[in-house]
Amino acid sequence: MEKRNTKTLKKNIMNKCRKWLRLIHVRYLAIITTLLISQGFWACDFFNSQTNLDIKKIIVATDATLIPMSFIDDEGKISGFEPDLIRAVSKKIGIEIEIINVEWAGLFGGLLTNKFDAAISSITVLEERMKKMAFSEPYLKSGLTLVVRRDMEGISSLADAKEKNLVVAAQLGTTAYFLLEKIPEINKKGYQHYGHAITDLIKGDVGAVLGESTGTLYYRANETELFQKIKIVGEVMTDEHYGIALRKEDTTLMRSINSALKDLLEDGTLHNLHTKWQLGRAASLKD
Repeated sequence: MEKRNTKTLKKNIMNKCRKWLRLIHVRYLAIITTLLISQGFWACDFFNSQTNLDIKKIIVATDATLIPMSFIDDEGKISGFEPDLIRAVSKKIGIEIEIINVEWAGLFGGLLTNKFDAAISSITVLEERMKKMAFSEPYLKSGLTLVVRRDMEGISSLADAKEKNLVVAAQLGTTAYFLLEKIPEINKKGYQHYGHAITDLIKGDVGAVLGESTGTLYYRANETELFQKIKIVGEVMTDEHYGIALRKEDTTLMRSINSALKDLLEDGTLHNLHTKWQLGRAASLKD
């Protein structure tokens, strides 16, 4: 009898042990599962925050004074290669865009003080500028050319302009003006707008204008009357890459823009815009 009771007791103890083990197992399994799920959701949220653009609209500034890159057309709308490009980028990303006209002198300051979200205006990617702001992958390569009046002879370079003591004009704050500043012997004059410098060149107030080759070659193709009064001399002097400027902290927007630019290059959109705006040899697409 005692032996049977002992066996029954052992059996009961073993059953209770198994029950507790199963309960502990289920509880720990539930805890572990909860932790894994919560960590999984956190990881998904982190991934999405790094790849998805959680904004509906961006404001992009451009200095609409340089035909054909960015300018005000006959209907009073902002037109040109770069407005078309940034519209294509926004469509690819899936966000609304507003393009505003801002004078060159206010582009960088306005970007850094959050007056707008990005700037696209034939902005050359420079190390000095990269200290304060970020740039997208380059979308275009261009350079500077020298323009003189059509009746002027013996000028084919900045060295010739310096030798003849000519006043060379350029738009303030641009790589053209930066280049002139590196040659202190040259007489220089700064302008807020490239077009104003060309006007003064025709009037004889300055001897030459240094500026983006894209604008000058477009004048030659489309503004026959104007181009009859001026001419390009020498070769394209510099090798410059244009990028879209953003604030450094806007890394998600930057990734989205770079991805869109890559797609637009691969699907032929960039090439079509290059052809539409007759950029020709003045500017080439990124390889």
